[in-house]
Amino acid sequence: MDGRALSENDPAAGASNEISGGVFFHAVIQGRNITVQLPQKITPALSGLPTASPTFTGRDIHLDELLEDLAPRAEGQQPVLVSAVAGLAGVGKTELAVQVANRARQRPGWFPGGVLFVDLFGYDAERRLSPEQALDGLLRALGIPGEHIPNSLQDRTRLYRSVLAAFAEQGQRILVVIDNASSAEQSCPLLPTDGTTATLITSRHILNVGARLRDLDTLNDAASIELLRQALQQSRGDADTRVADAPAAAAAIARLCAGLPLALRIAAALLADTPRRPLSSLAHALEAEHSRLDRLRREEAAVRAAFDLSYRLLDDAHARLFRLLPLNPGPDVSTEAATHLVGKDANSIQVEEALQDLARAHLIENGHVWGRWRLHDLVRLYADEHGRDHADRDQRPNAQSRLYDHYEHMAAVADTHITTRPSARSSVFPNRDAALEWLDAERDNLLASVTSARVLGKPATSTALALSLARYLDLRHFYDSGISVTTTALAIVRDTGDRHGEGKTLTNLGNVLARVRRFDEALAAQTQAVAIFREIGNRHLEGTALSNLGNILQELRRFEEAIHAKGQAASVFREIGHRSGEGRALSGLGDAFQHVRMFEEAIAAYTQAARAFRETDDRHGEGQNVGSLGIALRQVHRFEEAIDAHTQAIDIVRATGHRHEEGMALSNLGLALHDVRRFNEAIHAHTQAVGILREVGDHNHEGMALSNLGNALAQVSRFDEAINAHTQAADIFREIGNRHLEGTALSNLGNTLQELCRYEEAIHAYSKDLTVCREIGDRFGEGQTLHNLGLALQQVRRYGEAIIAHTQAADTFRDTGDRHVEGTALLNLGNELAQVRRFDEAIDAFTQAARVFRKIGDRHREEAALLAGTTAHNERWLLKDQ
Repeated sequence: MDGRALSENDPAAGASNEISGGVFFHAVIQGRNITVQLPQKITPALSGLPTASPTFTGRDIHLDELLEDLAPRAEGQQPVLVSAVAGLAGVGKTELAVQVANRARQRPGWFPGGVLFVDLFGYDAERRLSPEQALDGLLRALGIPGEHIPNSLQDRTRLYRSVLAAFAEQGQRILVVIDNASSAEQSCPLLPTDGTTATLITSRHILNVGARLRDLDTLNDAASIELLRQALQQSRGDADTRVADAPAAAAAIARLCAGLPLALRIAAALLADTPRRPLSSLAHALEAEHSRLDRLRREEAAVRAAFDLSYRLLDDAHARLFRLLPLNPGPDVSTEAATHLVGKDANSIQVEEALQDLARAHLIENGHVWGRWRLHDLVRLYADEHGRDHADRDQRPNAQSRLYDHYEHMAAVADTHITTRPSARSSVFPNRDAALEWLDAERDNLLASVTSARVLGKPATSTALALSLARYLDLRHFYDSGISVTTTALAIVRDTGDRHGEGKTLTNLGNVLARVRRFDEALAAQTQAVAIFREIGNRHLEGTALSNLGNILQELRRFEEAIHAKGQAASVFREIGHRSGEGRALSGLGDAFQHVRMFEEAIAAYTQAARAFRETDDRHGEGQNVGSLGIALRQVHRFEEAIDAHTQAIDIVRATGHRHEEGMALSNLGLALHDVRRFNEAIHAHTQAVGILREVGDHNHEGMALSNLGNALAQVSRFDEAINAHTQAADIFREIGNRHLEGTALSNLGNTLQELCRYEEAIHAYSKDLTVCREIGDRFGEGQTLHNLGLALQQVRRYGEAIIAHTQAADTFRDTGDRHVEGTALLNLGNELAQVRRFDEAIDAFTQAARVFRKIGDRHREEAALLAGTTAHNERWLLKDQ
């Protein structure tokens, strides 16, 4: 059948057909040779396109992409003949198609034949058009008289495609817009086949029609607010400034409408109805989840009604899965978790296929990675409503229990991979990294489950999850989340009178509070935990709590009490024969000894701990302990032994597969190499440490390794790289909220800048560090920073400010009990006072410094202070003689 376009044979009639050698059935249906002749002008093709809305925003990228698809191609270039826009109900697919079609029609030479538009009503059972019905309308729009339109789908399709081809041959290219197609079967007969005519299809489904696929997402916050403003002013005029006048309320409405254009337009219409209604009133009305969908309706427009059209097309299995998905408390759900929702014997492959079907229908969305799925906020409310209505039929309570049991079990198994004993691990995860990957992916769901499980009457799940997540949240530095879930668990165990659970929860709470430097609260929690375990006779956990208590006391610089607590812990573990626990307590005791510069005692404690770790084959504990031993050996200048210890630590943690600990050990090795001036080797170790710690996501220790790297780089005069490393470290600590180490990095940055004689920049860095120290109450850090600041100020001859800085530094070190640095600050203060000829004050500062050094047994520094005092005394007399 050779098709030709209608011609201007009979302008009055509008069309005529010349047919030869064919078969005739009433009007022309088949023919061997068909000549279709077009009238001179075909205007009906332009009449069906809906009016584009004047309120349209946030779709510039989509507009450009679709216009690029529709643009005529140069000779030899492959055209995009079909573009399909898919998306959620109410997301604005039709409006986007109309906007694109209008712009394309206005482009010179793009579509001189005009635009055909048909709404297939594919999701409306009452108004849905069959392909035959749609073709009848399209052919009439193209100027084909009704009596010449065939009856069968096949013949209508042939005639339709022939007419479009004829237009194309005559240079009258047409754009066909097919709106609201629900399936390929409904839309495929409407697709041109001439290789020139372009088509734009919209659907809630991703259709397999050989099209260039374009997914349409919801609007971002800024575009949502702008659409709200435009729609309101379109109805009420520019005098309606409610959106600009109440930006917070506008943002709340945008958030509650979740970026869905249909919901935003309904919200704007509701506001337009009552021009005196403040935006805050509507925002408040939409806050309640149970009534939000009811509020988002006005006359014939309703969000729920739009969702209904998609939901009604689901079969029973898909509908049940859709209704169960809102039971997941977090923002997205994995295929694995969804399988547990469906049933104990559910097939994960079938569930995944069903989820893909729902995603193709845009009732759910693909997550950021494959295998995760999420619901738009309003769709979640809609699905949950139906889920509650079908709770018995869907066995909803059982599904919810299966989901929480799954999360509880998997979190507990993952936790065993974070602990130090490989023998305790399960085969669910192949290794520690896989367990951490699962925890990272499910973190939001697990945290939400702690709260929601309690509300839903599963308190045991809440407490179990909180305990299982403690180590993970600490490792990843999610301290606020750790405090939140642990506080929730603590309330539960106290309500139920579970003293054992209360003690364990208090122990975890104390640990995480210490991480955020809320030491007084942490101390109270650990003290309570010790008392509880002692009361119920749990000696093992008593020892653990005592060790934690010692760590907190150490952070509070109450070293004698810390040593006592850790010694008690070691004794408890020794009494009950828990050698691994004893080893850890002894290792912690060594840490406490280091802080009071009792390095020989620290080395002895680490040595005893090492024996305990070897006896119990606790390789991870041994690796950490030998690393700590290396640090103590550095302090007594046994550098080669320290390097051997850190090298041994690296070998152990590599053998046990602990990448994180490997990064830490490399960082410590770099410090020891630095001590013996093997700077290039130190740089290599620190660089490796930075890479590993970044890889495992430990940004806190990554920043520390960067600081150490910066110090080593400065030693070989690679100052620009050193400054970059310190700056990166400060940025990391600022981003993760570790203000203490942010100050340390700024201090190191200042030191490097001083090396370059860039004193003003150094002063700026020290000043920022000082602000941080004062904000977080770090008195020791404040003293060190004041000391360094004073030295930099001295270099630029700002002696008055330097004197203030060193006076404050000496006072701070005196308050914190750090006598050695107090003496150094007093010595520097005396030098500055002497520079401005305030000799009496200088002599007093030197005398105080000498007294401090004498008290701590530093004879060398004492003599230096006395000599400086004598020099100041002599200069004072010389000044008097003059």
